[in-house]
Amino acid sequence: MEIAYEQFELRNGLRVYVHYAPESRKAAVNMLYRVGSRHESEHRTGMAHLFEHLMFGGSRNAPDFDREVQNIGGESNAFTNNDVTNYYIVCPVNQLETALWLESDRMLDPAFNQEKLDVQKSVVIEEFKQRYLNQPYGDAYLHLRPLHYNVHPYRWNTIGKSIDQIEAVTLDEVNAFFSNFYAPANATLVIAGGVKPEDARDAVEKWFDDVPARPVVKPVLPQEPPQTEARRKVVSGNVPRTVVFSAFHIPARADDEYLAVEILNDALSNGKASRLYTELVQKRRLATNVYSFSWGLHDAGMLSINAQIAPDVAPQTYEAALRECLDDLVNITPAEVERYVNKAESSDWFEKTTMINRATSLAVFDAVGRPELINDGVRLMRELTIDQIRNAARYFRHENSSTLCYLPA
Repeated sequence: MEIAYEQFELRNGLRVYVHYAPESRKAAVNMLYRVGSRHESEHRTGMAHLFEHLMFGGSRNAPDFDREVQNIGGESNAFTNNDVTNYYIVCPVNQLETALWLESDRMLDPAFNQEKLDVQKSVVIEEFKQRYLNQPYGDAYLHLRPLHYNVHPYRWNTIGKSIDQIEAVTLDEVNAFFSNFYAPANATLVIAGGVKPEDARDAVEKWFDDVPARPVVKPVLPQEPPQTEARRKVVSGNVPRTVVFSAFHIPARADDEYLAVEILNDALSNGKASRLYTELVQKRRLATNVYSFSWGLHDAGMLSINAQIAPDVAPQTYEAALRECLDDLVNITPAEVERYVNKAESSDWFEKTTMINRATSLAVFDAVGRPELINDGVRLMRELTIDQIRNAARYFRHENSSTLCYLPA
């Protein structure tokens, strides 16, 4: 499905994309800020995610953000990851200006105060406890990320390193973080739906032209050195079964070779006919479940293969069998590639059926510097040769792996 769009930029640096879908009575307003956990100080992690919560606390002229959205029959939400923080509002087309007003007002002045900060710190700390500390395997990536990354700020989770760092955030730090990273020149606005491009442009200029430009200073990030030997760590906790998490360094999302890795990733674990499920679950019965997924990050990323080990099976036995499966990726067949590219095409089509998915995808691809990927991803996959895909199997070599073995206490 081809997503047509127009692009322009305001004098304050705000980048704007408009995707006109005349059949839609909805408008999706997606505001992405190019700030994630990778931009934080290692002594104050969790700031980007904390901001996701703070930005729903109301602004100078809209003290109750959620109520304003509900009053126009809309819905809103957000997410934070290592690279970006993304907000969206979906509303009827005739309420577009209200959505733009709400986004411009909190870009201009979110009206932070100590009470709001204390409330949201409590919310985030409770989330940290529930999702990461008090849930089986919840802290797995708190162990795996710093094992996988030695120097890059991807080594901590979006939630942050520890509750202590979240508790210590001050109002001055919040204001400084906002002033630097929540500037128009660090944001991408996408409008998708039944709004004509000329009408969208008029509305955007009306509500955002007067937001002052602010300089954006981003930290110089250390580059993760190539990994030359396998790493392994064993932890234990209140968990029912042994789970093995295996991570591999992979290319950045904007790298064309990332698409080759995605094909290999699908061949490994996409469906019950996939290589890992067939070999490790059905045939050898070494695991009761196995799946893999990748983080498409702005810098060199991570692909994780996670397996729940079958009872009475030693983790090392599973790991050796996994190694055999990964070594065999160099023998992936054209038929396998065709099958998984077809699946990718179906998934791509399905994801583009909603306005918010179109808007969010366009913003995310813009953030990696390749907005054209919203249309070109599947085509570029099909253009990969079998040799290029087999060559990408080198990312799954043993010395490029970091393994966390999580045992029952």
